[in-house]
Parts: sequence; C-alpha cells; structure tokens
Amino acid sequence: MKDIRIALLDMNNNQVNQGFRNIKEISESFQQNSEENVVIKTFDVRFKDEMPEIGDFDIFISSGGPGNPHREGLAWEDRFADFLNSVFEHNKYHQDKKYLFLICHSFQLASIHWNLGNICKRKSYSFGVMPVHKTEEGENEFLFRNLKDPFYAVDSRAYQFIEPDHERFEELGMTIMAIEKFRPHINLERAVMAVRFSEEIFGTQFHPEANPESLIENLKDEKNREAMIENFGMEKYLETIDRIDDEDKIILTRHQILPRFLQFAKKNILKEAETLV
Repeated sequence: MKDIRIALLDMNNNQVNQGFRNIKEISESFQQNSEENVVIKTFDVRFKDEMPEIGDFDIFISSGGPGNPHREGLAWEDRFADFLNSVFEHNKYHQDKKYLFLICHSFQLASIHWNLGNICKRKSYSFGVMPVHKTEEGENEFLFRNLKDPFYAVDSRAYQFIEPDHERFEELGMTIMAIEKFRPHINLERAVMAVRFSEEIFGTQFHPEANPESLIENLKDEKNREAMIENFGMEKYLETIDRIDDEDKIILTRHQILPRFLQFAKKNILKEAETLV
C-alpha cells in the first residue's frame, strides 16, 4: 500500500503562530483517520531556509505568515518560486499529481508569482471573522460544497489581492472562487479571497484552518483586537466574540475545506498508484 507523504511549509519566519499549529492538528487528524500510512514532515521555509523536494512528497500545505509578500531579495524567495513552478509544471506533464494548498501569505506569494493582479497593502490591518462570498464558479467548488453563501472564515492580513487580471487568469487556466463581502457604501475594490490555481492547487486569502480557541488566543493581541474593532465597531466585535463557536461559522469552515482537500488528494493519489502498478 502506498504511503501518503505530506509536507507542511511553515511560513511564519520564527514568529509564534496559531495557524501553523492548527494546520498540523488537521493533518494529524487526517493521519490518524487514514487506513494508509501517512507521513507528515514540517519545513521552516523562511527562518531556516528549508524547502521540501517535490519528488519526496504527494501533498503540500503552505501556511500564512507575517510581513510583506513582495520580494525582499531573500534566498528562500527564489526557492519558493521554484517550488511553485515545479509543482505546477510537474502536474502538467506527469500522471502522479502533486497537491498543494496555499494559505494567506503563501496565497499572496503565489498570486504575485503568477502575476494575477494587484497585491497591495490595505488601508488598515484586517482581523476577524469575515463573510466570504462565493463567485459563480465558486458555487460549484467541491471544497465549498457544504458551506453557505456567504460562509464565514477568519481573516488576518495587512495586504490584499485586488484588481485581478482576468486575461492572465484565463491564460493560465486559473479561476477566482471567492471574494470579499460587498460593501456598497465603501468605494473600495473587493479583495480576492480564494483561487483555484489548477485542479491540484488551491489557495485562500482567509484561514480555513482556524478554530475558536486560536481566534480567542489571537484576540489577546492588542493589534488584532484593535483591528477588529476598527473594522467592525465595538458592537460587531462583541457580536463576533459571541458567535465565535457557532457550529455554522468558522467551525464548519475548518471541518470542510482542508479535510476535503486532503481526502480528495488521497483518493487521487491512491487511484493513480493503482494504475501505475
């Protein structure tokens, strides 16, 4: 029986982060519930300049992280760009596909790498439980299948992806699957919140791994608390705190998106392994 090999890419640059811990928890839960032997290895990409060899793994999950997603001349940036190209190109020409999920900072890096639009600094830091709206294509996205429209997810970002280049999307066969909520009274472009980069590569601006405990932990940070109050006002902030553990909000998002991605990848990896025997 084929092993399922998962590489977790830690993009936090040695900063304490709830998100990566949550990604590990979801991956380990998948490992415990699989009949197959699932191997999980973590790579500290930005701080230790560690990068997985794509031939050694089947599934990659690349986390969020702090800082500017634009290039700053660091060694890991070239290696991460090569990694994105390698996975994308490998899948074009090989039967044994590689599956990649990109979250927040990693999503921004990939969107910049493939020249998909304008990734720029927000007017103010965004943090909180946000409604995320499916696009028409997103309505048929299997990762969103059991989620309402809008669904709710944890948002934590200083940057945003706006003004998508639709011709470039078409050229590369990529599709926008979700966008930020519509605010008619605010004259700002709606940010892109999820992209299907290919059949095997998916990315979200939001944090599908977040759980209520980590959100409460993050709200102990004054910057996050202030950002949430500034974005929504005190009344909305208190309402969000009240709704944090509603079963139909971030708990549902956590139970759907990444677990579905892992199951989908596993099913295809095993099917492919059978045909190659």
